[in-house]
Amino acid sequence: MAGIELTSAAFSDHSMIPRHYAHDADNVSPPLTWSGVPDDAAELALLCEDPDAPSGTFVHWLITGIDPRIGGLDAGETPQGSQAHRNGFGERGWGGPQPPVGDDAHRYFFRLYALPAPVSIPDRATADDAHAVLDREQLASGTIVGLYQR
Repeated sequence: MAGIELTSAAFSDHSMIPRHYAHDADNVSPPLTWSGVPDDAAELALLCEDPDAPSGTFVHWLITGIDPRIGGLDAGETPQGSQAHRNGFGERGWGGPQPPVGDDAHRYFFRLYALPAPVSIPDRATADDAHAVLDREQLASGTIVGLYQR
């Protein structure tokens, strides 16, 4: 399976995400860029999750229906024509990092999936719900991991 290269101008892979993007700060989604999307992709989906959350894997961001011809997102952007699902906070779109104070740094996995056809994922999908569809349907994917600690 081919891989998508996913990067951010805000942080490097396995480095700290700046506070600006945190839920209890400005709560702005970080900029992301990507390359290597297969030509036969019909849409992209973006998932950000925290597997270190005390209550289980927490969904911070899920967007489906992203045009596969775009090469990234600016900070705070939701692509036109896409669907921003509800995150673990119950809010639509991005919900930035907010691990418990004093925890070791949590890992935030940003995953971009190239899909051969539009997918149907419930609006309030859990990480398991999203993975059940995206992992099965993907043509390719890419991951970048950010860290955050309070």
